[in-house]
Amino acid sequence: MTTHTPISSAALRLRGVFTGPVHLPGEPGYDEQRRPLYAPIDPRPALVVQAADAGDVRAAVTVAREHGMPLAVQATGHGTHDPADGGLLLRTSRMSDVMVDPDRRLARVGPGACWSQVLAAAAPFGLAPLSGSHSSVGVTGYTLGGGVGWLARRYGFAADSVLRAQVVTADGRMVTADAYGEHADLWWALRGGGGSFGVVTALEFALHPVEQVYAGTAYFPIEGAADLLTRYRRWIHDVPDELSTAVLLTTAPDAPDVPAPVRGRRVVAIKVMSTGLPGDARRLLRPLWLAAGGPLAEDLRSVGYARAEMGGTGPAHVELFDDLPDPVIDALVGVGGPATVEVRHWGGAMAEAGPDAGPVGNRRTPLSVVVDAGVPGLAAALRPHATGGSFLNFLHDTTRTATAYTREDHRRLSRIKAAYDPENVFALGHVIPPARLAVPAAG
Repeated sequence: MTTHTPISSAALRLRGVFTGPVHLPGEPGYDEQRRPLYAPIDPRPALVVQAADAGDVRAAVTVAREHGMPLAVQATGHGTHDPADGGLLLRTSRMSDVMVDPDRRLARVGPGACWSQVLAAAAPFGLAPLSGSHSSVGVTGYTLGGGVGWLARRYGFAADSVLRAQVVTADGRMVTADAYGEHADLWWALRGGGGSFGVVTALEFALHPVEQVYAGTAYFPIEGAADLLTRYRRWIHDVPDELSTAVLLTTAPDAPDVPAPVRGRRVVAIKVMSTGLPGDARRLLRPLWLAAGGPLAEDLRSVGYARAEMGGTGPAHVELFDDLPDPVIDALVGVGGPATVEVRHWGGAMAEAGPDAGPVGNRRTPLSVVVDAGVPGLAAALRPHATGGSFLNFLHDTTRTATAYTREDHRRLSRIKAAYDPENVFALGHVIPPARLAVPAAG
């Protein structure tokens, strides 16, 4: 008589119903599919499955629950924080369809879609999504975590634009979550609450009328960094929502695509994106240019939004600030070597929570500071001056998930978690724990 381990039984069952590939350790494709984006995380799941459609997602969720296997969901792997060791890793990258409705100004995407696909589909109609700094980032994970990009000061967080979601819940049901149906509570939770409420198999969100932007980077001598940051902390209070900026203290790469005057040099860089007129942006930016001592090089220009790749940082430590006091500026200016620190202006539409706003927390925070991981002592120097809050997309420490929300919103999220996933099937990554209430699954 042949006996099977729980893992082999799970694999046999999935292979009987699954459309996409199923990988066990040692089989072709397993090592390629188990890895997230960032090398320090080296997961060893018991099983990796590549869903081809929503039916595959339902099968994976059902099998994971019935076999007591931890379940992790991954598209591009940008947002992977915990290894799915011994669990079932559900890959959704094959489900990458993108549909744009220009008349209704909306997009509908599969869970494996990247922002580059949405940008390409929306641009011919003069429309833009609220995408992030890197077009290679997956749409769904970014959006469920809040989503702060270069249009956020003008139009809000990506989560604020979510209109509808198709979701496979922990008990294997397929439900539609929107503002009007019986799953309005789930719709609210998905708009910034992360991925611990179910697996989204389709996401529908608003697009915005942005065709051209004035964008690019200007580089200045590092000697002006302190004066610039001192001016920046006052300057941000008077700029219109159409203008987004970030100040970076960085060492420019010695590479051909970097302006010659700054290659290999420690510099201050100001990143800019404006949805307004170029002349208005230049006028608004002039005080920063004067404080920084005049640019060494700059590439600000009018460009289609879909082509305005603004870049970003890799694994980093992020803190939120209500202001930039002198000790923070001193600590940032003191960072040298190849490390990068970024001070970014938030505010604008991000701070305006409407009556149906999702649980994105810390909306009124005006500034974030992003620091390369591994800069000795800097995080400790910054922390006493920070708000103590966090933003889910930028948070790597899964023990601090609650700091991304207000207390009231976190309690509400816990109640919704108890309704849709009382057994905590979705228990990896940034998890909202289910409230200790005997609440039956909704529907």
